[in-house]
Amino acid sequence: MSYTGPDFEPPQRRRSPLRRALTVAIAALVPGALLGWGVYAAVGGPDDGDGGGADRAGAVRTSAAPSSSASASPDGGGDGKKPAGSSPAPTSKEPSASRPAASGPLEGKVVVIDPGHNPANFQHASEINRKVNVGTHWKECDTTGTATNAGWPEAKFTLDVAHRLRTLLEAQGATVKLTQDGDRSFGPCVDERARIGNEAHADAAISIHADGSGAGNRGFHVIMPGSVHDGAADNRAIVAPSAELGKNVAGAFVRVTGSAPSNYLGDGTGLVTRTDLGGLNLSTVPKVFIECGNMRDSKDAALLTSGSWRQKAAQGMSEGIVSFLRG
Repeated sequence: MSYTGPDFEPPQRRRSPLRRALTVAIAALVPGALLGWGVYAAVGGPDDGDGGGADRAGAVRTSAAPSSSASASPDGGGDGKKPAGSSPAPTSKEPSASRPAASGPLEGKVVVIDPGHNPANFQHASEINRKVNVGTHWKECDTTGTATNAGWPEAKFTLDVAHRLRTLLEAQGATVKLTQDGDRSFGPCVDERARIGNEAHADAAISIHADGSGAGNRGFHVIMPGSVHDGAADNRAIVAPSAELGKNVAGAFVRVTGSAPSNYLGDGTGLVTRTDLGGLNLSTVPKVFIECGNMRDSKDAALLTSGSWRQKAAQGMSEGIVSFLRG
């Protein structure tokens, strides 16, 4: 279902007549102040730190409100010939490309980071509810993602961690591409997310998420692809290297963050294999998902909304990827 998005523009107070004189007095200072702010905005200000709960979004992971086009799309039935299995036409920029890579141990390596969901998905119900073919079945293009009980959205969490991870990997010499960088009106759809990694010939790809399970369910888990050979999906060649990537990421994540593996999935290993995720089914490069914690549990949420913990999460992922790529 859909939800009301965050209020980005709080109401402005009306100025009193007495303050107008002050406005005139400082008018000469405004151009310089604006110039300084322009430079600051161009290079990027500080992240939101630990105060993530101030933004408001939906409370549970869900697709947006059903639309007529979505309900008419095939869902594992029919003759499979309908063209609805491809993503909607791109409506914005291409995948975010890396800045020039530094020299380092990962020089020549390509890593694709997939920040789960998109902060603007809730504004595009019909588009993200459109079904796409993920090989084993038809699935919604994307969902809004989940949020903490205070309303901080998963999509903001994933993008923040993706930026931190990109910086760490680029420092190691890798070329890094993001599937989206907050520069698209919605999505991309799950099939396009996989295609971006495939077309980049990524040496490793990781999709970053946070779970929306019940309170008391805690910890992280890494999702690895199970073997799928059905319709448009054939990931058999990447199952083994993806499992190796997953184990490296899980091990480093525990070591760096101190977080325990999930207590509700994976039998305490922090590793889960699935065959229903389009991003893994359609991938032809080694790829894993990571659910960094449960946003609906207050203790996990306290970690996920902490800027210092998110830096540790990115560091753990980076160390796992570096270990995998260096063999």
